[in-house]
Amino acid sequence: MKEVDESGRVAILQRGRERCVLCPHLCRTDRAAGEKGFCRLGAEMVIHSALPHHGEEPPLSGSRGAGTIFFSSCNLRCRYCQNHQISHFPAGQTVSVEELTGIMLALAAKGCHNIEPVTPTPHLPGIMAATLAARRQGLRLPLVFNCGGYEREKIIGLLAGMVDIYLPDFKYGIAEAGRLFSGVRDYPRHALASLKEMVRQVGDELSTEEGIAQRGILVRHLVLPGHVDNSLAVLKLIREVSPYVPLSLMSQYTPIPAVARHPQLGRRVSRKEYEQVVNAACDMGFEELYTQEVDDRELVPDFDRDRPFDWDGK
Repeated sequence: MKEVDESGRVAILQRGRERCVLCPHLCRTDRAAGEKGFCRLGAEMVIHSALPHHGEEPPLSGSRGAGTIFFSSCNLRCRYCQNHQISHFPAGQTVSVEELTGIMLALAAKGCHNIEPVTPTPHLPGIMAATLAARRQGLRLPLVFNCGGYEREKIIGLLAGMVDIYLPDFKYGIAEAGRLFSGVRDYPRHALASLKEMVRQVGDELSTEEGIAQRGILVRHLVLPGHVDNSLAVLKLIREVSPYVPLSLMSQYTPIPAVARHPQLGRRVSRKEYEQVVNAACDMGFEELYTQEVDDRELVPDFDRDRPFDWDGK
């Protein structure tokens, strides 16, 4: 069978939106005609903002920031999402492929180290078309695929050679936690299958030049209060893929107003809980860990402001 080139794979993604099968929900709505599925998006891409972001892991932010593009809406419905102002609704401005191409090139001109679409999955056809167009116009920065981990292995397979760095969350190792907190019943199965495909494409390490990521993978996991068991299950699943996968273990969970009174999600993660997870990762043989302090810093962005991440001091 003849291998489909990058333009051909973008065309397949575009057809996948016509009876939408871009994510595991398999809504099969005709988004190209304006119908809306779980993500509440129709045919157009919607973004909130695009900016040099200094709050990512050091190999991604570097000294000049990641070229982050915050897309609106998501294929998960996490009750505690720090980006809930834009992830639960298609809030923002619609952009064409041509406009998104210009945004990518503008971020490169500002000196950003990469181009990082956040929650890209529902917008994939346009993002990949814009990426190819920007590369034809001289873009040479790595493309960072910053996703929630709830992906279709088949769709991730279409991105081979176009994505340089995968930055997936691995939120749940226990399916019931995914159902309770993000509205999906089969998160671990899809997260594991898509992770295996990502590693197949880019390897199980994060390659850097002068400290800046160029290719590979970095898996994020947010430790939830009262759910160390879920975190340990996540580590075991990732360990099935490779102990060399770099992990970013995040302690920054902050209750948003929607869960402030929730019996489990209504508090911060304790130092003891977080250290249990970090120690378990070390015991399992993971060799590259990015960790955070456990403190009371307010790290939730405010997307009602022009600069949602003012707290990062940049």
